[in-house]
Parts: sequence; structure tokens; C-alpha cells
Amino acid sequence: MKYTINRYFTSSVERTPRVLEIAEGFGLGLSDKKFVVYDNLEIEVGQGDVVYITGQSGSGKSLLLRDLSEQMRNNGLKIADLNEVILEEKPVIELIGKNTTEAADLLAKAGISDAWIYIRKPSELSDGQRYRLKLAKIMESDADVWIADEFGAVLDRVTAKVIAFNIQKVARANNKTLMVATTHTDMKEELGPSLMITKRFRERVDVEKNADV
Repeated sequence: MKYTINRYFTSSVERTPRVLEIAEGFGLGLSDKKFVVYDNLEIEVGQGDVVYITGQSGSGKSLLLRDLSEQMRNNGLKIADLNEVILEEKPVIELIGKNTTEAADLLAKAGISDAWIYIRKPSELSDGQRYRLKLAKIMESDADVWIADEFGAVLDRVTAKVIAFNIQKVARANNKTLMVATTHTDMKEELGPSLMITKRFRERVDVEKNADV
């Protein structure tokens, strides 16, 4: 399905006495400015695709991810967003799966295989452990689309790559669309993206399709 993204912001400066003094001293113009982030960007995402969005911090990756997910929701697709996962304060092994075996399998795919963690509660886990638990919850969901902004940001690079490989395998096996956004560009081999989107500053975007996936 094709999606069209248009985003811009208008910036204005409050003209306080100090601002006017700085503007006069440095020759700055204070007229309102329009900043274009996405200008009629057309993206085609098929069910089961893996979409890898990358780019520098502040370039608009998260904005693109939000707009895509909103349009997908409007088209009737079920979305599982990592940022929307709420963890109950129960032992980890009770939070996922229909039984212990299924829970352990899902947790292992998310990089959690320590029995000691299974019996702890979310408040007792590290940020990285809670992050992986949320990924396991997403993999458990019946959603059509899995979304992870700042993918792997709280993980070391080796762990992030292992989990990237695992989650894309699970997504493809279950015909789920996986969309991740991150400043890191080193997970292309592990994710094997159908679509890689590199967001530059302003409206510049590079889109690379992989027909072999």
C-alpha cells in the first residue's frame, strides 16, 4: 500500500528586547520561516515488509514512523507500538505467553533467557531488560504491524544486532510488517530490510528497496 507523507513546520521568533538586540548585533532576520521535513514523500509498504528508518538525531525519523503508523491505523491495520506497551507489575514469566514454554520461547527471541529474570518484576529490571520484555510483548501480539522507535537504543551493539535478526525472522515467519527507526546504521545485514529509508536534514530522503527480500 502506498503512503504519502507531507510535513512542515513554521518557526517564529518572539521579539523580546534581548532577541532584538542579538538580531541587530549579528544581522539576523526575524521573519517567520517554513521548514519542510517531508515533501510529498511516497512510500510503498507491503504486508510482511521490514522497514528500516535511519538518519541523524532530529532529522525526522520518529515523525515519519508516527505518520506511517497513523495512516496504517486509518486503513484498518492493527498496530503494536513499543512505546505503547504497558508492563504490569507481575513476575516476567506471568506477563507473556499462554504457558511457561511459550513464554520462555518468546523471551528468548527477545534476548531474555536468564531464569532469574523470569521471576523478577518489571520494576526490578534494567532499562535494557524492560526494553527486551516489551519487544517480546510486541512479538506476542496479533497486530499486523510492529513498530519500534529508537530501536535498540538502550542495548549494546552486539545485543541489538542479535535481537534485530531474531525479530525480523519472527515478523517474516508470521507475515507481520516490522518498522524500526534508529540513528544506528549498522543493522542492515541483521534486519535484511525490504525498504531502507535514510532521512537527511530538511526534506532530503533516500529510499532503497530490496527486491531480493
